[in-house]
Amino acid sequence: MIITRSPLRLSLGGGGTDLKSYYEKRGGFLIAGALDKYVYMTMNKIFKKEMIIKYSEYEIVQAAKDIKHPIYREAMLHEGYTDEHVELTSMADIHAGTGLGSSSSFTTALLLALKTYKSSSCTPTELAELASKIEIDILGAPIGKQDQYIAAYGGLRAFTFNTDGSVEVETLNITEDTLQKLQENLKIYFTGVSRSANTILEEQDKKSKSSDEDMFANLDSVKEIGYESKKAFESGDLYKFGELLDVHWQNKKKRSSKMSNPEIDEWYEEALKNGALGGKLIGAGGGGFLMFYAIDKEKLEKKMEQIGLEELKFNFDNQGATVVNNGR
Repeated sequence: MIITRSPLRLSLGGGGTDLKSYYEKRGGFLIAGALDKYVYMTMNKIFKKEMIIKYSEYEIVQAAKDIKHPIYREAMLHEGYTDEHVELTSMADIHAGTGLGSSSSFTTALLLALKTYKSSSCTPTELAELASKIEIDILGAPIGKQDQYIAAYGGLRAFTFNTDGSVEVETLNITEDTLQKLQENLKIYFTGVSRSANTILEEQDKKSKSSDEDMFANLDSVKEIGYESKKAFESGDLYKFGELLDVHWQNKKKRSSKMSNPEIDEWYEEALKNGALGGKLIGAGGGGFLMFYAIDKEKLEKKMEQIGLEELKFNFDNQGATVVNNGR
């Protein structure tokens, strides 16, 4: 049995500038971190001539073209799996629709399993680009490329999205002390709301494609926050990073009326009054996880517990998409 895993992620600065409709015109930049929370994929040969596909549903088909799940179907067709005798099962530490990039983690884990099964290797860049091709080019998802890249690479990375579509990957020059302090003071809480990011991202994508100046100005500002966040990380100035998170969130909310809601706004204000320096919703918005940088983490933890928001404990992942077991 082959087992692969791919990490979920946090977007830490510049999120949204990885959409093709923006970076092809202005170039994008953002910082993301991979979490030690994963999407897993298992792949096994079976004797019966059929394909068994397990996720939140259960499919048995005779050919890949008949698979209902779009990512399974297109990935298998792209990799030449037409009528193989295989069983594929996906599992995840965190359910989908929470803003942690689970769709792209799923895609990279699946593609890595498919390639490993046929003893085919690929670099992190090749894996990220192939996952982007499946999700964005073939299936038309209105998403950016950061999720595929951070899932493939892992770690704490800066990504530059060039106008020609190429991506530059940079490991942040951050000290161990700063990294440890960041892990200790970044607090993540589940809002209780799972949602599809597509509606919000489609709105942003349409405005960028139509050269909406307000949207471009907003994303230009967010990209600058990404650059400033990189400086803050590499200089060890996490207080500055916390302040930038709040600026980022205020900018982000202007992109769509669906980005937040009164309840989330209330929780955010309570966090700022109780130990948080700044924060934002992770991902496209509308629900999922709230992330804060705490200057008094005990006070923040107590308040969030009183509100009833559950914390997600995490460390950063440094491996990216990887093969856990290659038991061919």
